[in-house]
Order: sequence, then structure tokens, then C-alpha cells
Amino acid sequence: MSAEQKRKRTPNGSSSPILVTGGAGFIGSNFVLEWFAAGNGPVINLDKLTYAGNPENLASIANLPGYTFVRGDICDAEMLKNLLERYRPRAIVHFAAESHVDRSILGPEAFLRTNIDGTFTLLRAAKVYLESLDENDRADFRFLHVSTDEVYGTLAPEDPAFHEQTPYAPNSPYAASKAASDHLVRAWVHTYNLPAIITNCSNNYGPYQFPEKLIPLMIANARRGKPLPVYGDGQQVRDWLYVADHCRALMSVLERGRIGETYNVGGCNQRTNLEVVTTLCTLLDELLPESEFRPHKQLLTYVADRPGHDRRYAINAEKLQRELDWSPQESFETGLRKTVEWYLANTEWVDRITSGAYQHWVEQNYGSREAVSARSAQ
Repeated sequence: MSAEQKRKRTPNGSSSPILVTGGAGFIGSNFVLEWFAAGNGPVINLDKLTYAGNPENLASIANLPGYTFVRGDICDAEMLKNLLERYRPRAIVHFAAESHVDRSILGPEAFLRTNIDGTFTLLRAAKVYLESLDENDRADFRFLHVSTDEVYGTLAPEDPAFHEQTPYAPNSPYAASKAASDHLVRAWVHTYNLPAIITNCSNNYGPYQFPEKLIPLMIANARRGKPLPVYGDGQQVRDWLYVADHCRALMSVLERGRIGETYNVGGCNQRTNLEVVTTLCTLLDELLPESEFRPHKQLLTYVADRPGHDRRYAINAEKLQRELDWSPQESFETGLRKTVEWYLANTEWVDRITSGAYQHWVEQNYGSREAVSARSAQ
């Protein structure tokens, strides 16, 4: 790595903002919170506020002078052009995506529009913006594209973990749309010299995750004594990554990652879905001793598997560990306990999410406005 590549890209206290797309979603909002907790510079948060984007996630920083929220769609080229010209960000961190496999099976159109067309529109805007920068700012600019391990397909039980050279073999409309977006980013690096980096992460879990995903869904159902649905035989294996560990990895990649490279981010915690649910039940038995639904394991229910369900994911994160000295701080046990404790302490947040009440508020609050800012980052 050259001296220029080793130079830290995002110094603490910088007055230049970063642009985060999808920053009101699960991983995006955790990233923004971790960014401010680390004392980094201002953030422009661009989010369309679909069902999974919730500005309540960022209530604790909403009035900070370095935080600006803009409601908008990454498919809106004119809005992106104006946003980049106004705020002059030093980096774009691209989270915005449709991300739920089951939803992609039922309605793939939204996934192709956001994940493919949206990424294309953002890349095109970033290229034009980059050309407008002076030499120093152009050298410092980065485009960080946050993707998924699902682009690699599925693994047999004895297969080695996914590494950065694993061929793409997506098996769901969601995975295919993310694979396409990865390829677009790679093409913009090699054709247009866009200084972009790609990360592919394993299954995230932690606070603020929309309760359609496995862990928050099971917690929400268990609280109410509802069935805990497990697909098929429950032996599908995932590598679980605590979201704060993922955010630390992304900040490291943004600061010191090499242009044009891919970095895999994994939690080194392979578990079957059935193991995850039974471990959750044990934790809930402990943390909810007065629950009338104890033992919660009795709520476990096997349901028909979803079409094309990948059997196993696993991430080899050695490149990230070797080059950027990153490793996960949370074990699955410590991360899961923190996650369960957070959801039990924030039941009102979960209830508002599951009832759709926050979406009614979003439309009432933002419906007549194209862009809403908390405060200017300038």
C-alpha cells in the first residue's frame, strides 16, 4: 500500500460532510450514530423513508448542528445533482437498498428499481460531481458501496467461507439486484476512475432492525406469545455480525481502504437458524421471568421453506483483518444479549413499527415536503 493510500481519509473534526444514503434504515442509522459517537464530521442523511426507514432511530442526534436530514429518492437524478452541489461531501456511503429476500420474491420490481437503477443514478451523479472538484478534493473523495454476502450464492457444509474472489452466484431477486449494483460500482471504478470501494457483509443484527428479519421478529412474537416461525428444518447457516462491529469496519474501509477493492465483513459466528431461535428463547426465559409464555421454546413452529432458500453463508474476513486491523468485538452470545436487552427496553419503538404508526407520522410530517433538513451541515 502506498503512503497516499495509507493516509487517513476522514479525519475527526473535518468540516466537510459525508453523504449517507439510506441512513434512516437499520444499518444506515446505526452507522450514523456510530459516526457521531466517534467524533467524526458532519453527515447529510438522504433517505426515502420507505417502510424500513425510520427517522425515530436518529432522534438522539436529530438536533445536532452537524446532522442534516433530506428526504429523497436515489433514483431522482436532479435531486442528487442539487444535493451534491449544495453540500459538497467528501464521501458517499451508499446503504440505500431494498433488502428483504421474502419481499423480493413477492415483488422484485422495487428491488430492481432501487438497488440497480438507484445505484446507477447515484454513480452517474457521483462521477459528474467528482469532475467538479479540485485536484486535492478529488484525491480525497471516496464512494463506499455497502453490499451483502448473498451475492455469492450458497455454500455446502464443507465448503470454505466466501472470500473476495468467490464467483457471484445470486439465488434470489434481492441477491441478483445487489450483485448487479456491485458490478456497476466496479465498472465505474475501472471505466470512469471513480474512487469506489465495495464491502460485502454477513447477516447483521442489533438495535433498530425492522421486525421482519429473523431476530427482531422472534423477539416481538415471543413477547406476545405468538408462534416463532422457522423455515424448513431450521438448519440454514448464517454468519452473524453485530451491527456496531459492521459500522466500525465500514469506517475503517472508508478511512484506509484501497480504491477498487472489495472487503468482506463477517462476524465469525456461524449458527443455524434453529440455534439462533432456541438461544433467543433461553435468553427470553431469563430476561422475562414473569412471562406467561415461558418456556418460550414451546412457541417454536416449523413452516414451509421459502423458494430457493440458500443453505449456508459464511464470510472469510481475513483481508479486512490483515489490511485494516479490524476484527469483531462482539461474540454471538454478547451481541445477542445486547440485542435482546435493547428490544425489551424499547418495546414502544417496536410496537410503533409493527403497527405502522410511525409511517403515518412520516407521511403527515414529510408528505408535502421534498426535502427536510434538521440543521444545515454548513
